[in-house]
Amino acid sequence: MSNNNASRPPALEKLVKKLQRQSDPKRRYELLIWLAQKLEPMPEASKVPDNKVQGCVSQVFVSAKLEDGKVYYTGDSDSQLVKGLVALLVQGLNGLPSDEILNVTPDFIQDTGLNVSLTPSRANGFYNIFQMMKQKAALLNEAATA
Repeated sequence: MSNNNASRPPALEKLVKKLQRQSDPKRRYELLIWLAQKLEPMPEASKVPDNKVQGCVSQVFVSAKLEDGKVYYTGDSDSQLVKGLVALLVQGLNGLPSDEILNVTPDFIQDTGLNVSLTPSRANGFYNIFQMMKQKAALLNEAATA
């Protein structure tokens, strides 16, 4: 267990712990599929090249908006499992100020145990989705402080 979870948002920490409790990779996948089904639908108009996550085998889109100083994400993927990864990040990071999002380190990915059961390309895609969400938070932050 890493000791960086102090900088982890409570919603993300809760999801990480939920995944940690699943010792069976199949149960982790079921949890991801469940999260995917709970994800708010992404408007088709948001599925533009600027919101497409590069370096993913699946089609993945993530958009972000700033409301009252907090970042809110929407996302989608054509793969239910990847959509679950998007949902995990959306749930874990939604409603946070951008500086808090920028302080989250990717070590939580290892802590979920998913890196063991995901294929290398999916694990890499998960990291790319997370990095894109951080980039979007940084851009929103710049725009807000400009």
